[in-house]
Amino acid sequence: MRKFARIAAVCALGVWALGWSASFVSAQQVDVMVGGGTLFSSTPVTATQNQPVIAEKGAPYPSVGGDVILYERFGLNFEGAWRWKEGLYPGYDQTYRPILLDVNALFQPRLSKKYGADIMVGVGAESVRFYPGYSGSCTYASCSNFVSSNHFMEHLGGGIRYYFYHRLFVRPEVHYYHIQNNVEFSSGNVVRAGATVGYTFGKR
Repeated sequence: MRKFARIAAVCALGVWALGWSASFVSAQQVDVMVGGGTLFSSTPVTATQNQPVIAEKGAPYPSVGGDVILYERFGLNFEGAWRWKEGLYPGYDQTYRPILLDVNALFQPRLSKKYGADIMVGVGAESVRFYPGYSGSCTYASCSNFVSSNHFMEHLGGGIRYYFYHRLFVRPEVHYYHIQNNVEFSSGNVVRAGATVGYTFGKR
């Protein structure tokens, strides 16, 4: 559980920083949100040396995020999602957990009094953590029970938000990730679908 606490703390710090920066401008809007979803990706029929048979899909993916509207309906967005339970990597005595982090330019048009849209495009990184069956590796300074494989990625996402109670909203959403050199899995094209619940501070 400590691993989850560290991930959540880093993401919460990013959300807090967005809200803190917006506090200097009284007309700003800040949204904070938590949610969940799952991943979808293609699976090859057969594996090769450079294309493993495992696909980066399935499993619950909790998420946290936040945004700041800086001018009119334009702003910045931050989101993070990670696999809740470690998956078993076939053929190796180890498990794995992908973590997806992205920063985006955001367009947030208002569709009606209770409905709005979030359209985002940006860049980020995927960190795939592998947990070997043995105790892990140590240096003079610290010990770690995992090794990481990190990849740059592009992100495109969107959702429709519905304000169901005052400033509380729910947002069904879809995110597309193009992950560079995602050699640990069968494809670098990954989709995350799910929903978030959030709260809006300031101007709507």
